[in-house]
Formats: sequence, structure tokens, C-alpha cells
Amino acid sequence: MRKGNEGLLIQPSLDSLMKKVDSKYTLVVMAAKRARALVEDSPRLVKAKSPKPVGIALEEILKGRVNFQRAKAGIK
Repeated sequence: MRKGNEGLLIQPSLDSLMKKVDSKYTLVVMAAKRARALVEDSPRLVKAKSPKPVGIALEEILKGRVNFQRAKAGIK
């Protein structure tokens, strides 16, 4: 665990999350989409330490419960 600028613990760490995705952009999009689903009453996939939707989403990504699939064709 690392400490952020305000002394808050940042968990899970960016290093551990980056092992689960191909880029920081992918991580941000995955976390945002999953957090939105949680806000809209989607059930939690893990017992998370964080009470906040983004924190829960990041823990789910870290534990491999949320994955991504890269589209073959790009945006045109």
C-alpha cells in the first residue's frame, strides 16, 4: 500500500492493477464502467474493503472478476 498526497492509502496499488490490463486508459474505462454499474445496483463481485463504487470496481479488477476484451476494429 502506498500513501497518497493527503496521507490516504491508495489501494489497490497502480502497479498491481497494471498487471491486469494493457494500459492505464483501459483501467480507467473499466473502472468507470464498473463503478457506474455498481451505482445502478449491480451486485458486488467481491467483498471489498472500500465502500465507494470506484474502489470496489478497482478491487474487482485486481481480483480478476472484471475483464476486458479489445475490439478488433478501431473507431473510424
